[in-house]
Amino acid sequence: MVIAVVALIVIGPERLPRVARTMGHLFGRLQRYVNDVKADINREIELEELRKFKTTFEDAARGFESSVNTTVSSVQSEVAKTEGELNSMTQLGETSPASSPAAAAPAPEPAARAQGEAGGESQGSPSPPEKTTV
Repeated sequence: MVIAVVALIVIGPERLPRVARTMGHLFGRLQRYVNDVKADINREIELEELRKFKTTFEDAARGFESSVNTTVSSVQSEVAKTEGELNSMTQLGETSPASSPAAAAPAPEPAARAQGEAGGESQGSPSPPEKTTV
């Protein structure tokens, strides 16, 4: 209130409305400028938060990728190790005739085979039932 009285005395009643209008325009510009600065600051803060989030997300993705790569390489090494063991066992099996399945089961003696045929049945399994027609 005191400011209005001093402005009326100093500026005068004729120029006071024009000065008040100019002051209003300047005050409006100042408010818009302050609001724009606030919005820019808020955008920068949000952008910085997004950058931090992006960095955190990328770090997590790199960690996951390295974990997957480590697991894949360990599985591949285990597969290669197992494959090598199987190959060596196969090579040992080919060089040693005692370890082959045909050598493990001895062939029946010719006399026993002839006796089984003469008896009508083989020693190991029963013969299939005969078919009858009605």
